Amino acid sequence: MRAAVLTKVNQPLEILELGVDAPRANEVLIRTATAGVCHSDMHFQEGKYPCECPTVLGHEAAGIVEAVGEDVRYVAPGDHVITCVSMSCGDCRQCFRGKPHLCAHEGLVRAPEDTPRLSLDGKRVHQFSELSCYAEQMLVHEKAVVKIDRDLPLDKAALLGCAVVTGVGAVQNTAKVGPGDTVAIVGCGGIGLNAIQGARIAGASRIVAVDMTEAKLAAAREFGATDGILATDPKPWARLREIAGRMADAVFVTVGAIPAFDVAPRYLAAHGRMVMVGMPHSGAMSSYEPVVIAALAQAMVGSVMGDTVLARDIRWLVDLYEQGRLKLDELISGRWSLDQINEAIADTRSGAARRNVIVF
Repeated sequence: MRAAVLTKVNQPLEILELGVDAPRANEVLIRTATAGVCHSDMHFQEGKYPCECPTVLGHEAAGIVEAVGEDVRYVAPGDHVITCVSMSCGDCRQCFRGKPHLCAHEGLVRAPEDTPRLSLDGKRVHQFSELSCYAEQMLVHEKAVVKIDRDLPLDKAALLGCAVVTGVGAVQNTAKVGPGDTVAIVGCGGIGLNAIQGARIAGASRIVAVDMTEAKLAAAREFGATDGILATDPKPWARLREIAGRMADAVFVTVGAIPAFDVAPRYLAAHGRMVMVGMPHSGAMSSYEPVVIAALAQAMVGSVMGDTVLARDIRWLVDLYEQGRLKLDELISGRWSLDQINEAIADTRSGAARRNVIVF
């Protein structure tokens, strides 16, 4: 099969012919239909997080099952599926605690001494997030897939596997935003737009978008923001009070820029919660005023893949889309072929895209 391979950190991806093994017990072979281009993949490509090479990046995709291994009962050849990082074994401590998104994936990956799922000239190619979606085929554990109806468009469906569950989930699962709440979303890219529509679905009364450009704020209003603030204002958090009459019950930082993390607590009301969704590069440091956070009983919490319970949340989001309450079509800003993947990445890196999609 053809795949976009990262052979060296901080280099463009190369389109190479790879070998893909046959599915073993509990594994599923999928013909990839579409894959979303996420900033997280670029962090690893750029060396901001550790990445073993060669590897096939990509962690947000949809496709059609081609073959299944022994003991697979959930899906069969011909089924349409979404893949997601938030697979869970169901047997570890985090799964028992009701935190399957933090599962260590023990038993869901092949052992180092086993034949690799992906190979190049007989040598192992690392599988990013146990998925590797920038390839014509994916060989994954059955716990990494969610079956969907065949009439759900696969280009839209792919976005449910990361952008949507991360943004909507941060609002619904992590912060538990409710009717009447005031929220601020810092960053209106693919994740931020989904946090905005998550807040709209949750019934928040004021949804205030914060970004660097008027174009991004216009997009935020399309997804449900009631108000917009330019992050370039001298004191954007003061503008929030002017707009809403009070500070935010929750603020979501959906970008990886440290200045955004530094100012985020200033948007919060007493007992407010700052939810860190974006990924600053490894080693980046931020500064806060602990005495203020303590005195106002505020909280700071990270959100990983929207604290998603995979089977539950994907099906709920599909229902919302089919009801016209969740925007997916409007998220896609560009469609690219596998051969154009470096151009799609460059377009995403520029900050102009909502979500670019690789169409196979």
